[in-house]
Amino acid sequence: MNFDNQNNTFKIVISVGDESGIGPEIILKALYSNEIPNNIDFTIVGSQKNLQKTYFHLRSLGLGNIVNPKNLKIHDLEISSSKNESKSNYGNSSFYYLKKAIEIVKQYPNSALVTGPICKKSWALAGHYFSGQTEVLAKSCSVKNVGMLFTAKSPITGWRFNTLLATTHIALREVPKKLTAELIQSKLDLFKGFCKTYIDKPTLKVAGLNPHAGEEGILGNEEQDWLSDALIAWNQNNRDIKLLGPLPPDSCWNSSAKAWRNTEADKHDGILAMYHDQGLIPMKVIALNYSVNTTIGLPFIRTSPDHGTGFDIVGKGIAQPQSMIEAIKTAIEMTKNSRLLNTH
Repeated sequence: MNFDNQNNTFKIVISVGDESGIGPEIILKALYSNEIPNNIDFTIVGSQKNLQKTYFHLRSLGLGNIVNPKNLKIHDLEISSSKNESKSNYGNSSFYYLKKAIEIVKQYPNSALVTGPICKKSWALAGHYFSGQTEVLAKSCSVKNVGMLFTAKSPITGWRFNTLLATTHIALREVPKKLTAELIQSKLDLFKGFCKTYIDKPTLKVAGLNPHAGEEGILGNEEQDWLSDALIAWNQNNRDIKLLGPLPPDSCWNSSAKAWRNTEADKHDGILAMYHDQGLIPMKVIALNYSVNTTIGLPFIRTSPDHGTGFDIVGKGIAQPQSMIEAIKTAIEMTKNSRLLNTH
């Protein structure tokens, strides 16, 4: 991939995330990959001591496909002087790595943020009561309307697969309470802005909340009572968008699976899911390790691998870096496209 910047100073800031997870491993593997351009200015925010420790351990396992941290630009932060390797300590460190990374990105107009996976429980134990990194980003940038978008480019067809979540990290029982016509329309506004960066007349789909999209009120009333009307009203004000929905959730992503594998299949530009797992299950099944989490609505591009901390495989050397590689590539691609930029 070529990334030609007129000043050749494009910066990507990577926050390590929870260092007791696989974040350090996948970062060292990803930055070694020949899929990553060599003319990018990378800054890693984390503990240099921990990254070096991870490097030597992976080398002791016989791994050679990793970059040596001594060859990286690291903004070294030792958050706690305690040697207690507790979940609380790791949670506290990962929180402040993110805060510092945001601060650095804000200082450079030609930059993007890539975040390593964190553990929400560890954040809570450390006294940081956010449901995820997206919420910290929104607060740090004083932005109210942000969207958690999962995106993946098919290595088979080159088609970009996008799923936006109407609600994010909340309990399933809270979803119907949070969903409103205003929320759906605000997410469609974000989705339209994102999709129009690469296509003039996007086709967007909206999944229903209930099985079979409520089946005319038999299996739930939300679609009939307000969701259908909200979509019609929004589409009347956005006639440049082909909007389909609410669609039965169990078949809504069938066309995505076809477009991922077949260049001749009908294409769409995005699907709005009502809640986290409704959108993430088909996304991860179809795109596998190519899926990337990105936050839209911020004044800069932010991406992240779509997986968690992988505590069960830490230290084994088997963590797959593909999603981190894709997160870096997506950050480059999105920032390169000038139509995506806000303050950049």
